[in-house]
Amino acid sequence: MRKRRVVLVLSLLVFLVISGSAVAENLKFSTWHPAVGREVQTVWIPMMDAIKEESGGKLSYTMYAGGALGKGPAHYDIIKNGLSDLGYFTATWTPGKFPLSEALSMAMWIDGKEKAAAIGNELYEAELKEEFADVHLLELNGCIQAFLWTREPVQSLEDVKGLKIRTPGGLQTQYIKNLGAEPVFMPLGDVYTSLDTGAIDGVVTCPPLVLAFKLHEVVKYGVVATFGCVTEGLAMNKKKWNKLDEESKQTITKITTNPFAHTGGLDNSSYQEMIEELKAKGVTLHNLDQATQDKWFAAYQQVTRDWVASQKDPEKAERVVRKLAEIVAKHGSEAVAVPAEWK
Repeated sequence: MRKRRVVLVLSLLVFLVISGSAVAENLKFSTWHPAVGREVQTVWIPMMDAIKEESGGKLSYTMYAGGALGKGPAHYDIIKNGLSDLGYFTATWTPGKFPLSEALSMAMWIDGKEKAAAIGNELYEAELKEEFADVHLLELNGCIQAFLWTREPVQSLEDVKGLKIRTPGGLQTQYIKNLGAEPVFMPLGDVYTSLDTGAIDGVVTCPPLVLAFKLHEVVKYGVVATFGCVTEGLAMNKKKWNKLDEESKQTITKITTNPFAHTGGLDNSSYQEMIEELKAKGVTLHNLDQATQDKWFAAYQQVTRDWVASQKDPEKAERVVRKLAEIVAKHGSEAVAVPAEWK
């Protein structure tokens, strides 16, 4: 009887060893994006589903959206410290932590996240690796261009002066100042109420977040003059990454290097759909005339000069800006905040 038990136990152990490889490795994914928003529904869930499918079920996941593991500014540390295994972070929300990467947040005409990621990844490889040494970076991007959304129509520089405008931080804060408005930083979750009560007059953000946070209910006007956006990226906890086998690493890399291109979420066609959706919801978009646009962008370019001069290594910062302008042009876009002498 005893011998039979030993045989059964050994058989069970052999079975567990053999079948153990079939047990999925669960990856905890974190993002501050709302669970019902386009980012989660059209990018992050499809991306993680693709990883699961491509791995043959070897990799699985649990989604922690809507800031379930912490507020937006904490997401880089959430990943770095292993509270989540991988996730999306916004570098701009932690001022001074990624100084040169802030260049990716400057004003550019980028109307698709797949292009933003391609540009960000190239700049990362060329100039920014040392700023993300404590995580395994999967991709870096400068986001879709943000516009100015207001309670009352804005058509000129005079209309902007004195307005209280919510800023996502970074270079946009100084853009708002140089246009004569007053920047106010607050989490996006507080913006709706602040606009509704008149505590602020407008917000600088990108179209998907206007829709995700239902800001179109309280801002009915948008100025089509890119403010850039924020520097963001997808990263993985280093310890978790190092524990994965090579096949799993290859699967994750293949899908996450440009998740927007892989899933089709928030790409150029999606961007156009969002613009039309905002119009259908009663938001009026105003295109600046060329003379006014030139004045706005001249103000941006002065911000870039000042930003470069303020860096610890201005020579390196200028090199980053020049490289960014080169990459953006290669991808058929324009970095409007880069002074002409640096292009």
